Amino acid sequence: MKNILIINGPNLNMLGQREPEKYGSLSLDEIKTYTEKKCKDEALLTWWQSNSESEIIEKLHELCNSSYEGLIINPAAFSHTSIAILDALKILKIPIIEVHLTNVYRREPFRHQMLTAQASSIIMSGLGKDSYYFAVKALLK
Repeated sequence: MKNILIINGPNLNMLGQREPEKYGSLSLDEIKTYTEKKCKDEALLTWWQSNSESEIIEKLHELCNSSYEGLIINPAAFSHTSIAILDALKILKIPIIEVHLTNVYRREPFRHQMLTAQASSIIMSGLGKDSYYFAVKALLK
């Protein structure tokens, strides 16, 4: 069983309330429950969320000396703006999958460039609540 950390960035704690026409009606906790049910007995998933860029960077630094075998990250808006998170991701020696609930290429042009994706093994975009499930499956292959 793989030990996987799932990091969620800013405003993802507001899923279910924030633009449900784009992000759906499920909260992050409901997506977590959904994903864990689908992945039971396959992976040990640890979920973590922060609205703070510096806290996300500190969490990524902690991964350097941890037993995690893979990272799933939804950097949210930081994907488009954070060179600092990109640099922290580049330090890691484990597979990284970046997920986005919506198809970023059907959104505003400023969302089309994803800086953090440069450090990712795989990028998944537009899969909604299944984003995390498919990312876990990809890490297990």
